[in-house]
Amino acid sequence: MRYDLIIFDNDGVLVDSERISNTILARYLTELGHPTSYEDSIRDYMGSAMHRIHDLVLQRTGRRLPEDFDETFHGRVFAAFERELQPVSGAMELVEKLAADDVAYCVGSSGSHERIRVGHRKTGLDRWFTAERVFSSQDVGRGKPAPDLFLHAAREMGVAPERCAVIEDSPLGVQAAVAAGMDVFGFTAMTPREKLAEAGATALFGHMTELPELLR
Repeated sequence: MRYDLIIFDNDGVLVDSERISNTILARYLTELGHPTSYEDSIRDYMGSAMHRIHDLVLQRTGRRLPEDFDETFHGRVFAAFERELQPVSGAMELVEKLAADDVAYCVGSSGSHERIRVGHRKTGLDRWFTAERVFSSQDVGRGKPAPDLFLHAAREMGVAPERCAVIEDSPLGVQAAVAAGMDVFGFTAMTPREKLAEAGATALFGHMTELPELLR
C-alpha cells in the first residue's frame, strides 16, 4: 500500500444512497415551488453539504428555503434509508481488507454525522467506522469543494495530506481532494468518467474490486 490513510466519501461510495436522497430532494424542492428533476439534483447537489442547496436556491430565485427544510428533508431521507438502503457493492469487502491489512481509513462526508450514523447502522458499516473514523462537513464549516474537510480528517488521523488517498464519486469531492493536495480516485458508478477526470481525479474505477490494485 503506497498510502498511509484512505479517506472515503460516504454517500454513493460506501452506502448506495445518492439515488434515494436525490430523488427525495428533487421532489421536495419541486413541492416547495422550485421545479427540480432528479437529473438536476444529481448535477447541482450531489456530493455537497446542505448549505449549498440553500445558497443555490437563494441565488437562483431570491427566495430562502423554509427554516425546517433540513429537518424535513432528513426525516424523509432517513425513513427511506431504513426501508431500502444498501451498502455499495464491494465496499464492505474492501473495508474489511483494509482493516485486515492494518491500513488506516476513515470517512470524510458532506453529510451530517446523524446521516452517516443512520446509513452505517442500517448497512452494518458501523462495525468498521467507529466515531473516531467519521468526519463530516459539520466539523469544519465549509463543505466540498473546499479542502477543509479532508485536511481536517488527515490532521485528526495524524497523516500528512500527501500520504492520503481519497475515494470520491462527485466532481465537488474530487475538487476538494485535489485542493487538499491528495490523490483522489474517482468512482464512476453514478458520474460520467469525463466529469471526474475534468475535476482532476488521479485515476478512475467502476467497481470497488478494482480499487486495491490502484491503491498499490
